[in-house]
Amino acid sequence: MQRNLAICLGIVLVLSGCAADYLNHYDSVTLAAGDSNRANSLAQTVDPFNPNSQNTNIEGDGQRIAVIVRQYRGPANAAPAVANCPKDGSTAADGSRCGGRSAESRPGGAM
Repeated sequence: MQRNLAICLGIVLVLSGCAADYLNHYDSVTLAAGDSNRANSLAQTVDPFNPNSQNTNIEGDGQRIAVIVRQYRGPANAAPAVANCPKDGSTAADGSRCGGRSAESRPGGAM
């Protein structure tokens, strides 16, 4: 009799371990879900502009910026940029002859 009781108790213990994890799966919102409605509404809330974005008085020196832009663009009489070494007989930007470094010498290069 005691042996049968021990076997039954062992079977119940083994099967209860499998059922414990299954009971933690719900088809509804659980207490561990948190406040998802509030989180979703905050994620979809449109934030208004920063009040300082309406300030049109931007501090800066316009003349200084204009000089910087002119320097960035380069001299007005500069020649348009061309390929550095399109042909073997061309001269590179450093003054040397292009020779075998040109696009013409490379497979699929300029013709």
